[in-house]
Amino acid sequence: MEDCSWDMLARDRIGKQLVRAGDSIGANIAKGSGRGTDPEIRGFLRVARGSLYETQHWWRRAYQRKLLSEKQVNELLPLVKELTPKLNAYLRSIGTLEKRNRAVVTQV
Repeated sequence: MEDCSWDMLARDRIGKQLVRAGDSIGANIAKGSGRGTDPEIRGFLRVARGSLYETQHWWRRAYQRKLLSEKQVNELLPLVKELTPKLNAYLRSIGTLEKRNRAVVTQV
């Protein structure tokens, strides 16, 4: 990736928000994984998904303000395109195995 030479205001406003939102994705996935119940895990995964969308927002802002080049955006885009469906699939999968197991026990 190209060297980032943002001015102080851009680093302070957009840069910090971008880093916080991006860091929050992994942090909330990890935090949720350490919880014991499906509702807690799903809650943290939803926060992670929100942080992913926020990260995309700040990337768009950085691009619109000419802080990121088209080349840089094109390098980042595959990450979002890969992570978004994986995170959504993980979120949907939480609790489904437990529900299926209960349904089988109830039928017996």
